Amino acid sequence: MPNRTNEEWLSDLRATGTERDVALADLRAIVQKGLPYALSRWLSPSDPQFESLVEEVTQETLLRVLGQMETFEGRSQFTTWVHKIAIRIALSELRRKRWKDVSLDQMVDNEDAPPPPRLMADSQTGPEAAAERADMLARVQRIIAEELTDKQRRALVALSIQGMPIEEVARRMNTNRNALYKLMHDARLRLKRRMALEGFSPEEVFASFGTG
Repeated sequence: MPNRTNEEWLSDLRATGTERDVALADLRAIVQKGLPYALSRWLSPSDPQFESLVEEVTQETLLRVLGQMETFEGRSQFTTWVHKIAIRIALSELRRKRWKDVSLDQMVDNEDAPPPPRLMADSQTGPEAAAERADMLARVQRIIAEELTDKQRRALVALSIQGMPIEEVARRMNTNRNALYKLMHDARLRLKRRMALEGFSPEEVFASFGTG
C-alpha cells in the first residue's frame, strides 16, 4: 500500500476513475486495519457483530470523508483524521445498537436499571458522606418527578441519566435535535429554580448528572 502525503490523498480522492478507486480501496484497507484495535476497548473482536460493525463503519466513514474533505485542515496526518471519524461513527453506532430494543417508557419506568457510574457512590466515600449523597439523589429524583412534564422527564432520563444518544431520543420522541435541546434547556431551568428553593447547589447537582 503506497504512502501518500496529505496533499496526495486529497488529490487522489478528488480525482475520477481508476485513480480515485485505488485511493478509496487503500483508505478502506487502512480503516479496516485500525478499527479492530480501536474498538477492542468496547467490543471484543470475537463478538458475532464485530465484523459487520467494522464493515458498516468503514462504508460510512468513506462516505463521510468524501463529503467532508474540505474541512480537513492539515493539522495531522490525513489518515489520522480519517481514523478519528471512523471511531466517532463506530461509537455512535454501538450506542445506537445498545438502545435499539429499549423503549423510552421502559427506561423511565424500570426502577431496577443501574444508574450510570457518575451517579453511584464512590467506593472510597465514608458512610456519612455516602448517606448524604444518597439523600441528595433521592431528593433530586423526587424533584424531577414533581417538577417536570412527562415529556421533559422522559428526555432527561434518556439523555442525562441513561446516556442514550440525542439522535435516538429525538427519533423516538418524534422531534428533532433543536427541539430536544430546547426541551432540555427548559427542564434544566425548572429544576434549577426548584433546587435553589430547596437549598441545593445546582452546579453540584448538574455535575453529578453530567449536564450543564
